[in-house]
Amino acid sequence: MKRHAVWASMMLGAALTLAGWPQLASAATLDGATLSALWGLPFAGVLLSIAVFPLVAPAFWHHHFGKIAAAWALLFLVPFALTFGTGVAFGTLVHAVLEEYIPFIVLLTALYTVAGGICVRGNLHGTPRLNTAILALGTLLASIMGTTGAAMLLIRPLLRANDNRKHVVHVVVFFIFLVANAGGSLSPLGDPPLFLGFLQGVSFFWTTTHLALPMLFVCVVLLAAFYALDSYYFHRREEERSRFLDPTPDSPPLGVDGKINFVLLAAVIALVLMSGLWKSGVVFDVFGTHVALQNAVRDVALIGVTLLSLALTPRAARAGNDFNWAPIEEVAKLFAGIFVTIAPVITILRAGEAGAFAGIVHLVNPSGQPHDLMYFWATGLLSSFLDNAPTYLVFFNLAGGDAQTLMTTGATTLAAISAGAVFMGANTYIGNAPNFMVKAIAESRGVRMPSFFAYLGWSVVVLVPLFLVTGWLFF
Repeated sequence: MKRHAVWASMMLGAALTLAGWPQLASAATLDGATLSALWGLPFAGVLLSIAVFPLVAPAFWHHHFGKIAAAWALLFLVPFALTFGTGVAFGTLVHAVLEEYIPFIVLLTALYTVAGGICVRGNLHGTPRLNTAILALGTLLASIMGTTGAAMLLIRPLLRANDNRKHVVHVVVFFIFLVANAGGSLSPLGDPPLFLGFLQGVSFFWTTTHLALPMLFVCVVLLAAFYALDSYYFHRREEERSRFLDPTPDSPPLGVDGKINFVLLAAVIALVLMSGLWKSGVVFDVFGTHVALQNAVRDVALIGVTLLSLALTPRAARAGNDFNWAPIEEVAKLFAGIFVTIAPVITILRAGEAGAFAGIVHLVNPSGQPHDLMYFWATGLLSSFLDNAPTYLVFFNLAGGDAQTLMTTGATTLAAISAGAVFMGANTYIGNAPNFMVKAIAESRGVRMPSFFAYLGWSVVVLVPLFLVTGWLFF
């Protein structure tokens, strides 16, 4: 509890340090064309910390990752305030927190809590056929209940089904590829980038029709590759011996505890959908950041759903899932640092050709015309290391920003942007929030997950060749 207070006080201290209170209301929108690429160094520092510290100082990282993320946020905010003024810096912080971080973490916490209250009883046995079926089910559910909801619902039963197997890492890695990413490409509920597109005017079922074939191709290839790899490990001699050492051999019949959470999960989906369909016209100005009434209602109601889940879920359900707050705590702290330090990077990208990253703009719009394949790769590669939701918005705007035009004459360009943002969020642990959560849950169950760079190696070997073919076929 003490370290939580220290971390929170550091972030609050940053806000108060920046706050020349008389200047707050004058926080201005900063022109990305005036920013140097050097302002992206704190963001790079966060990424390098996530990649390097667990390798070179795992114990230190485990106990202090929140402080490290806060330190990088301060290393951006304080020089930024000294350069552009406390009003602009505080406005940037408020925008990152209210517009992006709070909706992000409130939704994730709700899905994590609700899905963590659904416990599938019984000891399934992790054969290649069963594992592939669970991955396929999660892939289908991801577009209905979101990648976070589907991942949190199925990762624990999958780990429990394979708790007697020696080789489990590949099961979790492919779970991240499929359930935590590619499966969420068919609806705005599936992945945050598509939800932002929905808020910009993209029709609810547009992605269903235009991404169905690329999604089907990617997921079928990944499921086939997983089945082949899992079958190889399943029939190895040491694997056959380990299957006789099942830590949970005597288990009750299959069943589900915490069924009330299915109702609460439906409420979460309804609230997200409501915030996209209801245009209240009421907007609150908070130090230059506009907060729409429907979004505020959604977030407050999601907090209520989270509390209801905690109150109504039987203790046995959460105990059966070994439910704890460590995974969401890690995501909350690290992504707080990411959302703050990413602000100048996104601002520069939004400046287009006038910004320090003009080369990216020329890459996707050579001769002033959109190049769909380049949009697919540029959106995807940036989504691998930046948050894929704002990255989607940047390229959505670079392609014209008019939803009606992009859904018709620019349909292939919008499909390329959408596919790149969703599919390639699987390339790194930080590409999509459920990746980190799945990793943390697996590690809490004793699975030695790959390091940041080792996981990147899996992506280079498995995903990059697949995306090369996907781009060639569809974009």
